[in-house]
Amino acid sequence: MKTQLTSFPPEQVEADAIALIFFEEKDELLRSVAALDADASGLIGDLYEKKEFGGKALEMAWIHRPQGFLAQRLLLVGGGKSAEFSSAKMRQVAGSALRFAEKKGVRHLAIAPAGDLDPGDQIQLLAEGAILADYETDVYKTEERGDSKIEQLTILAGREHNSRLERGKAIAEAQNFTRELVNEPGNLLTPTVLAARAIQLSYDTDLEVEILRKSHLEELKMGALLGVAQGSVEPPVMIVVRYQPKRRPRSDEHLGFVGKAVTFDTGGISIKPSQGMEKMKYDMAGGAAMLGAMKALAELKPAIPVTAIIPSVENMPGAAAQRPGDVVTSMSGKTIEVLNTDAEGRLILADALTYAQQQGCTHLVDAATLTGSIVVALGHERVGVFSNDESWQERFLAASETAGEKMWPMPLDEEYKEQLKSPIADLPNIGTRWGGSITAAMFLKQFADPAAWIHLDIAAMAWIEKDKPYLPEGPSGVPVRTLIQVAMDS
Repeated sequence: MKTQLTSFPPEQVEADAIALIFFEEKDELLRSVAALDADASGLIGDLYEKKEFGGKALEMAWIHRPQGFLAQRLLLVGGGKSAEFSSAKMRQVAGSALRFAEKKGVRHLAIAPAGDLDPGDQIQLLAEGAILADYETDVYKTEERGDSKIEQLTILAGREHNSRLERGKAIAEAQNFTRELVNEPGNLLTPTVLAARAIQLSYDTDLEVEILRKSHLEELKMGALLGVAQGSVEPPVMIVVRYQPKRRPRSDEHLGFVGKAVTFDTGGISIKPSQGMEKMKYDMAGGAAMLGAMKALAELKPAIPVTAIIPSVENMPGAAAQRPGDVVTSMSGKTIEVLNTDAEGRLILADALTYAQQQGCTHLVDAATLTGSIVVALGHERVGVFSNDESWQERFLAASETAGEKMWPMPLDEEYKEQLKSPIADLPNIGTRWGGSITAAMFLKQFADPAAWIHLDIAAMAWIEKDKPYLPEGPSGVPVRTLIQVAMDS
């Protein structure tokens, strides 16, 4: 979809449809329509009076062939209460308008900013919302695919905001890239293929990509990662993507993004129930998010170095698969008793966190579809955030607010470590049933210390369970926007 800006007023924009945002309050309506053609203003007022359109959040109404407009249709989009109109609502409005118009055969949609948000922010948010809404999951359908796609999006704003448009495009396209990876089935996206997709990024950008193959992982003594991989015929890899600023960094910080990428997770010998197992192709969503974030950062160019480290394996119950009760030695030297082979994500992350610190990373963020327990704790509304450093957590949560990705800080009290005791090894890979997401994070903390570290349990948020007006069911791309924001803020 082509995106552009125009400084023309709504009446002079040639498009199939122009989306205009209106709020619930009548005085806001009057203010919004005052500059429009009198005939169009009257029609909008009539819709309000007849209660055919009331400005409620994401409500839609058409006006066909409006007098005084070059566009064929006006699409009225509800913004809800003006006082509650936020950056998240702006993205949703843009996405809803695009998906609604697309179903009506619109090929060229124009949209005008509204509300009291910063003008530059509005341009970026409109671009993000529309581009994210343009993503679909039906890439392998040969029949019944919707051919109606919007080809051009025009945002009504001056060219002085072009840099914000480009930033919005870079962020949304990176999030869609992540969603494309997560959507791929396990037979078509193996660890080797994921590595190839990462290498492709180095062709298209100035990112440096290194792939650590099995023999190299063995040399590095990454026993925790290799133990998970040994049940599959697909060889493991560790993907390392490096961004280095052209100018001297403005601080000594070096961001490390670590993402779990289990391209398919059967649970191994501790096999999962068959119902819903097909969704386990998205157990690599954390790693995919890191690749998406690095794709955007190559374009946006933060002032500090960023290294993404993505351990990738299949977890399969093959003849050589590790067994419950096996003991593995991690890269750090710590020994781990594997009580449950389905708690594999924390094993591969353990070695990746150790490697990240060896690469000089001072501030770590890992993301993983790690536990079902986080869904019990937070539902499908927020990402669980765990940290060993309060100031780093505050910075990260501030970035998540700006990026519009909902997160929540979780406890990591030392008492939870009492659950991680093994009679035979330094620690087991699971605790008790209670507080499962916390004990999983506590396990990772043993390998993240002493670096400033954040763990994101994205199991509840990596997949959208049903269609929304502004997004389709499927991969969400969380937490790409927050990763980008924290890098740009650093």
